Amino acid sequence: MKGDRVEIVVDAGDTTRTYEVVASRAGRRVETAVRRGVVEVSEVTRSGTVVRTARFMANRVLALVEQPIPREES
Repeated sequence: MKGDRVEIVVDAGDTTRTYEVVASRAGRRVETAVRRGVVEVSEVTRSGTVVRTARFMANRVLALVEQPIPREES
């Protein structure tokens, strides 16, 4: 949902870098997957079309923090 975000903290040698993938529009969501030593974070539409993807080497990822927006109870 719009506002969902995932923060990725990566070891960059002598320092760390933080990247963020955010669901930028209504109806989009952020999905994470770990495959063959690669962490993949994608912004996906309602129909399942990938809008953008960030890929990181799994052995360099220090933290993967998923931060969903609070859902309203209806």
